[in-house]
Amino acid sequence: MKMKLLMQWDIRSGRDSQYLEFIVGEFLPAVARLGLQIENAWYTLYGDEPQILVASVAPSEQALHQVLHSQEWEALLDDLSHYVNNFQTKIVPERARFQMKTKSPSVIKGALVGGRTPP
Repeated sequence: MKMKLLMQWDIRSGRDSQYLEFIVGEFLPAVARLGLQIENAWYTLYGDEPQILVASVAPSEQALHQVLHSQEWEALLDDLSHYVNNFQTKIVPERARFQMKTKSPSVIKGALVGGRTPP
């Protein structure tokens, strides 16, 4: 079964230009290299919601677990932490309906995957 990784974060104040360069030049290509397909990305202009919402799809639960426990993913999140705050993830089975909210973090085999606030 395909699995969806829902991610949300806020861009650090004053880092908009550097953030955009990182996302386009490093983050998105690395996510694709890891085998995740970006399905949706949203930018919140107004309201008390996360500024960025991103949904990516993995071909299987096992493939997603391998990505999330890889050194490349950890390095990518460390790099992302220079540009964002309030990073959270949630893992859900892919459904045909709209899936973006990540109110609660996901736990994979005892390892916290979401709810991480970068330094």
